[in-house]
Amino acid sequence: MTSKTKYALLQHQDQLEFVEMPATHMYQLAALNQRLHKELEKLTVPGIPALPHFIAEFQGLEIVKPGYELQQGLAYINRLEQTFAALQAQEKQYPLVSLLTEIRALQAQLEQWYEEEEELA
Repeated sequence: MTSKTKYALLQHQDQLEFVEMPATHMYQLAALNQRLHKELEKLTVPGIPALPHFIAEFQGLEIVKPGYELQQGLAYINRLEQTFAALQAQEKQYPLVSLLTEIRALQAQLEQWYEEEEELA
């Protein structure tokens, strides 16, 4: 846990998820989550993904209850990208290109951030 990272609390129905993000990119995760929720209702394919809601962000986090795991931000964004990329072939009414572009932009930024962190270590 460093000051370079922040933690997001995401909620899907009664389930909680914790995501570790670079502090410099946390606002992008929050904005992306808000945009995806806004755009989900426009999708026409069956099986629209259920996305968690961004609830809060924290400077420090210690998970004390068993059963909860901390997800790395890049892993979370990679799964999000895969979910929306899978919809692209089926969705005929709503162009997913802009949503995928936003997801992939954050994905690329996170990949670069983690590479730079590895080089510094």
